[in-house]
Amino acid sequence: MKIKIFKLSLIALLLSFISAGCQKDDIFELDIGDENAVILKEIDGIEFKFCLLNEQGKPATVFDEGENFTFLFAIKNNRSESLPFYDYGYYELDDFLAVKSEGKSYGQPFIFEGYSTTEEIRWLLSGVSNELGYNFMVPWHDERDEWQLHWGFFESAKQPFLEKGTYYTQFAYSFTFGMPKEPELETGLISFKINFEIK
Repeated sequence: MKIKIFKLSLIALLLSFISAGCQKDDIFELDIGDENAVILKEIDGIEFKFCLLNEQGKPATVFDEGENFTFLFAIKNNRSESLPFYDYGYYELDDFLAVKSEGKSYGQPFIFEGYSTTEEIRWLLSGVSNELGYNFMVPWHDERDEWQLHWGFFESAKQPFLEKGTYYTQFAYSFTFGMPKEPELETGLISFKINFEIK
């Protein structure tokens, strides 16, 4: 009897170690029709905001057919000190601001062309308004040919308006703040997902 209890205890202990090693990533998700159509999460004093804006500039997850929408991804520093911010690797992700539906990808609203080679210190300032923080905004159907934003160069993908249906946009990234090769803060992998509808 004691051997059975010992074996069961050993199995339970082993399972607890396995489940601790399979910790889930931080996943932030919006569903179609959510009352507050904004993902707003803070990790270690860094606030992440991700949403889609309608043509009136309001966050939404439901759009009319033929209506354009704009992606807004913002990072705000709520810590007491400013942080260097050089990590823009998510620009290169195939999933960053890509639109998908039922396994089909409709692509991104932009084509990433490369980084600025300037050597200035890039700060995520502390205690500034949302307008002065890091805001990456790009419309799905973009009339611009090329533009520069936050040390990146972009070209419009000239996406057509989406047809009626349900879609989502999702990306995951581990953000690093601090000087290159000297991180002061690492978030671990964070996943953002917005489900939306064109009706």
